[in-house]
Amino acid sequence: MRLRHLSLFPALILIVAACSGAGATASPSAPAASASAAPQRIEVTLSDSFTIELASSTVPAGVPVTFVVMNAGAIDHEFYVGDEAAQAEHEEEMMAGGMRHDEPDGISVKPGETKELIHTFEAPGEMLAGCHEPGHYTAGMKAAITVTG
Repeated sequence: MRLRHLSLFPALILIVAACSGAGATASPSAPAASASAAPQRIEVTLSDSFTIELASSTVPAGVPVTFVVMNAGAIDHEFYVGDEAAQAEHEEEMMAGGMRHDEPDGISVKPGETKELIHTFEAPGEMLAGCHEPGHYTAGMKAAITVTG
């Protein structure tokens, strides 16, 4: 009977080794997790002096960025992201009485309010953040965003 138990011992060792990962090595072809691929949070302050202050103006392409947008002013502002053409189109929309609610590329922010906008920039290049409340964008309420590859 004792010999029978000993014959199971090598099988038991193999099972324990397989389950614990002992002897396993990392595959050199497996991609390493990149620190730059981590989601990014950027604090943004909107002010009544028609400025948009970004804690960071460089973001990675293909990674979700959470903009934490605070309206430090006493009047309504918005935070809209896009290239020059998108900003021009949105400016026209706002002049025609457009956005009064949140949308994928922009949020309205009431005085004293803090809201978040999550945006993924698809490709490297130069983008803009702008406020298109009437007269704000033309007064210079915009900020450059550099999207890296």
